[in-house]
Amino acid sequence: MTDHDTGYKLLFSHAAMVRDLLEGFMPGDWIQGLDWHSLEKMNGSYVSDDLRTRHDDAIWRIRWGRDWIHLYLLLEFQSSVDRFMSVRVHTYTGLLYQDLIRRKRLEDNHQKLPFILPVVLYNGEPRWRAPIHVRNLILPGPAEFAGLQPEQAFLLLDQGAFDLDQLASMRNLVAALFRLEQHRTFAEVPEVLNDLIDWLRPPELAGLRHSFVAWLRRRLPQWMPGVTIPQLLDLQEIQEMTRNSAQEWKDMHHQVGLREGLEKGLAQGIERGIERGVEQGSTTEARNILLRQLRRRFGDVPAEIETRLNSASREQLEDWIDRVYEVETVEAVFD
Repeated sequence: MTDHDTGYKLLFSHAAMVRDLLEGFMPGDWIQGLDWHSLEKMNGSYVSDDLRTRHDDAIWRIRWGRDWIHLYLLLEFQSSVDRFMSVRVHTYTGLLYQDLIRRKRLEDNHQKLPFILPVVLYNGEPRWRAPIHVRNLILPGPAEFAGLQPEQAFLLLDQGAFDLDQLASMRNLVAALFRLEQHRTFAEVPEVLNDLIDWLRPPELAGLRHSFVAWLRRRLPQWMPGVTIPQLLDLQEIQEMTRNSAQEWKDMHHQVGLREGLEKGLAQGIERGIERGVEQGSTTEARNILLRQLRRRFGDVPAEIETRLNSASREQLEDWIDRVYEVETVEAVFD
């Protein structure tokens, strides 16, 4: 299991996260029939008959009316889409049923297997395009035997497909997690952390606060390459550090921009800063400054972006100059 998977398993070992996942991201009004007091975490490690053990999942159950619903969260993350994920879900669901049968955890009233809701959390870069139904992966055969083929699907939560502004409007811990993962500029990170600090104040959520800190300490080195991450103890310290870093990067951008302006001798009054210099300089000089900033920050600049710069106004160039050190990718400068 990767550090990322471990961090997610830790977060979704808390009932507050599971409740916000169900309330914020499940379709339909069936949620209203759930008994939140009955929400309980189950054994997340079970062994199939060939002794291969699963440890990567979070399994909860909750009462819906008189019966139990099992929520099965697959917390396996990869950078690319797994075309056969529905087959894996089919296998894991079967393993869970085998475990319930072995431990005699069937529904008391009718000795039937419980309802299982399989959910796949995906945070890869490309949008998910693989089938979510097993049947869409099976070649057709004689119609008489179509009903003998496996039937399994899963509910996909593709984090990158959610609208970040809509997520920001939700008072929801899972939405905050998705906002952190999909942030457009690093300056958004301390804003989300400020929400989490407010929402996680109750003493009974202290464990979840610690889990967010543990997860963030794994993620921050990826968001802040080259920056030494101190041994931070709480969300408040992390929020302050990320806020200060975001401001330092923005200030560094202006400092480098000022030096660029001085080297090229833009217009008079350039000593008052890159913003003043660009205002008095030409569109060509502003374009050259932006190109140098992009290459210094991201390396080679794609030809289509250079073409876009050539047709941009000075006002557009100024806006992009301000964003160079606030975003993670060259494409994000122009979003």
